[in-house]
Amino acid sequence: MRALVVSALSPDLSGTAIVDVTAPRPAPGKVLVRVKAASLNYPDLLMTRGEYQLKPPLPFVPGMEVAGEVIAGDGFAPGEAVVCGTRLGGFAEIVSADAAGIRRKPEHLSFAEAACVGTAYLTAYVALVRLGMAQPGEWALIHGATGGVGLAAVDLAKSLGCRVIASSRSAEKLARVAADYAPEATVIAPGFREKVKEITGGGANLIYDPVGGDVFDESTRCIAFGGRLLVVGFTSGRIATVSTNMPLIKGFSVVGVRAGEYGRQFPDKGRENMDAVWQLAEQGQIRPRVHAEYPLADWRAAFEAMRDSAMVGKLVLVP
Repeated sequence: MRALVVSALSPDLSGTAIVDVTAPRPAPGKVLVRVKAASLNYPDLLMTRGEYQLKPPLPFVPGMEVAGEVIAGDGFAPGEAVVCGTRLGGFAEIVSADAAGIRRKPEHLSFAEAACVGTAYLTAYVALVRLGMAQPGEWALIHGATGGVGLAAVDLAKSLGCRVIASSRSAEKLARVAADYAPEATVIAPGFREKVKEITGGGANLIYDPVGGDVFDESTRCIAFGGRLLVVGFTSGRIATVSTNMPLIKGFSVVGVRAGEYGRQFPDKGRENMDAVWQLAEQGQIRPRVHAEYPLADWRAAFEAMRDSAMVGKLVLVP
């Protein structure tokens, strides 16, 4: 089968290529899935550079989540439409996944949409619900709102009854977010501090930050007393710092979010989190936005679009 293989770590993707590899074989506790769509996530890009906390031995196939059709496996019929998290191996024609992690695809979601639910919405759920304790009526400032992880947080926060302010560098992209997800307001970042304070009447209760750097710094200036600043990532490239007198005086919390690790540390809660996300998807209360689908052969264009943040929502590879 064809697979996207990282054989050497490099900043320019020169160590990554489509390669013919041996297809996985049936094994106890595993399900073989013919991949119909695989979601591209920022960690996939970071792993090609060796810049993510998960550093698999070389060579490896990236790809954290897929949707497809069952080839063989206990508990599932051949041809059944399913979704699964793989952590690795998703950017291939066939993937072997743990049977316990396989879910049947909601009928109203396409393969591409279904492949985009797990990672982004699980991150948003752990951040907003488990750690942020979001309440209806609270103001939620969502940074990076045009990317997959940020847009999932906009969507989820709306479904939770929060009043959402979507933030991005691009007014054009924010217009698309406003049209599709109807946040209460949008703001350009950086330079959002005073506008957020004006909109909220003092500050945001929840701030969801996958960007870091200057965006984090400014967020500490427009958070409400008792607010929760959720650190999701550092796509800006700079890991921010905060003087401890700031959260002391303003009475806010800085909370780190690692959704996958949260589930590994608390397995029962991890299963509850994923069940809750897929229940929302089944009920139509959340729906990811697929910006573009790329053939697996055009993987480089997809990775470069991810690098350049040239999308609103998620990018998908199709073998």
